[in-house]
Amino acid sequence: MAGNVLSGQSVIVVATKNKGKVKEFAHALEKLGKGVSSLLDYPEIPDIPEDGDTFAANARIKAKAAGDALGVPALADDSGLRVEALGGRPGVYSARYAGEGATDSDNNAKLLRELSGIGATLGEELPDGSKLLSRAQFVCALALYDPATGEFVEAEGTVDGVITDRPHGDGGFGYDPLFWLPQLGRGIAELTKEEKGAISHRGEALKALLVKLER
Repeated sequence: MAGNVLSGQSVIVVATKNKGKVKEFAHALEKLGKGVSSLLDYPEIPDIPEDGDTFAANARIKAKAAGDALGVPALADDSGLRVEALGGRPGVYSARYAGEGATDSDNNAKLLRELSGIGATLGEELPDGSKLLSRAQFVCALALYDPATGEFVEAEGTVDGVITDRPHGDGGFGYDPLFWLPQLGRGIAELTKEEKGAISHRGEALKALLVKLER
C-alpha cells in the first residue's frame, strides 16, 4: 500500500480544520505535485473525537474517520508539546490545554502560568533578557489511511527546543512563539516556511512519511 496509495491522487485530504496545519501541509506536499484539501472543505463531516492516549493513536483515529467518510485516502496528524519541567504536559492535550475551544493565546498563557507556578527556570537568559524556562519537544505523528485496503502508513518527527517566558516572532501557530531553538538562535515563530519545514516536527514527520511512500 505504501508505494501506491497516492498514485492517481492529485489532491490529498488532510484530516484537520486547523488552518495553520493546512498551510504547512500544502507547502510541503506541493513538491510532490499534490494539492491539499481539508475538513474545512467538508463541513458536513462532524468534529472527530481525539480520545487516543498517544499522538499516533489520535492520528490514526482522525485519518480513518475522514478516509471512511470521504472514500479517499486521508492524511492526519496529531501533534503537541512535551515540556520537561511539567512532566511531559501538555502532551496529547496540547490543543485544548486551557479547555475545550481554547485559543492559542489561552494555551500559551496557561503554559506560562504553570511554569511560573513551579518556578521553572534553566537559569539562563537570551540577549533580549528573555528567560529560558524549560527544555521541551514538539512531536508530530502522521497517519495516512487508505479506506480501500484499511491500511495505514505512519511516521513521527520531533524537534527539541526551550520554552521562553516571552514570545519571539509572529509566524507559525500554537506554541510556536514560546519555542526557542538554541541550535539556530531564533524562535520557531521567527522562521520562514522553508526554514520551519526543514527542521520542524511536522517537517521531519513528512520527510519520514515520504520516504516510506517512495519505497
